[in-house]
Amino acid sequence: MAMEFAHAVVYVQDMDEMVDFYTNILGFTVTDRGPFGPVEGAEILFMSTTPGHHHQLAFLNTREEVAPSNSVNHLAFRVSDLGSVKAAIDALDADGRATAMRPVTHGNAWSVYFQDPECNGVEIFCDTPFHVAQPQGRGWDVTMEHDELVDWTRGEFADEPEFGPIDDFYAAQAERLGS
Repeated sequence: MAMEFAHAVVYVQDMDEMVDFYTNILGFTVTDRGPFGPVEGAEILFMSTTPGHHHQLAFLNTREEVAPSNSVNHLAFRVSDLGSVKAAIDALDADGRATAMRPVTHGNAWSVYFQDPECNGVEIFCDTPFHVAQPQGRGWDVTMEHDELVDWTRGEFADEPEFGPIDDFYAAQAERLGS
């Protein structure tokens, strides 16, 4: 049985601030909201960035305290290209509510990791042209242009096991999974 991850529900304390951050800074759109069952005053809010999903993320305002999560490391969102990762970094910098921001490449992705206003870990990433055996993690210079970053990434990871074109990895993965 093939499964696709569809959404996450996150407990929040300040629904308004979290909705403002995710809609105005990260580009989500609220798709639904309403009271949540038997919990007095509880509300659930659904949001998405993709027309084909009712929601990719939902917030439930029942979080008791704001502290770094000890059960989920981070939520990861794939974007289409490096320009989108850099635009996210610029928006996060300008807004100032994200903390612990760090650009990281795994060889197969260019990412920015950060904590949202309630200390939830978030990653925004795009694929690189390469596959690299994991785990890997190195900082990258967000001022590099695309071609320069491709060359730098190749230089950093070319000697790593399984280094090669990402399309070859995905084709082999499809064969392994029987797709």
